[in-house]
Amino acid sequence: MNKGLLIVVSGPSGCGKGTILSQILKNENIYYSVSATTRAPREGEVNGINYHFMDKQEFMELIETGGMLEYAFYCDNYYGTPRKQVEEMLESGKDVILEIEVKGAMKIKETCPEAVFIFILPPSLNELRRRLEKRRTESEEKIEKRLAEAVNEIKAAKYYDYIMVNEDLTKAIDELNAIIVAEKLTQKRSLNKIDEVLNNA
Repeated sequence: MNKGLLIVVSGPSGCGKGTILSQILKNENIYYSVSATTRAPREGEVNGINYHFMDKQEFMELIETGGMLEYAFYCDNYYGTPRKQVEEMLESGKDVILEIEVKGAMKIKETCPEAVFIFILPPSLNELRRRLEKRRTESEEKIEKRLAEAVNEIKAAKYYDYIMVNEDLTKAIDELNAIIVAEKLTQKRSLNKIDEVLNNA
């Protein structure tokens, strides 16, 4: 059985990552790794589905015991990827999507260079502001902080394998699906297919 593909998706808050991924995850062979965070749940968010919501002490204990694949401090809170389930899913042959911020992605790049890194851009910073304001979940001060962080994140997009612009949702979904299909056909992931053909001569 082939090992699953580790797919790392990043982009500034409000770029539409969650909306795109909600469609991608209709594929039963793709597992979404639920991140852990010390931030409080937003209205409508469910523990274990949107995030594993933890207090700081619980989060730190996981770090100390090697239970986090990566973690970072972002906008006054800790975010991280619990290691155990990601590794189990990959070994079972399922593809795993990590939706994480840039600092965490760069840590994954160091430890899992075989992963596929995808950055999702908004069409413009003005459009990003509009999307954040439309949420009506944060104060103007918090939105300004997210926009300032977005500028730094977008500058880091050059370190990713693929860069997408989420202007048209249908197109963005198609592009992300195409990246996943293409990655599975690369030479480095397909050498076993050559042997299978030759052995079945």
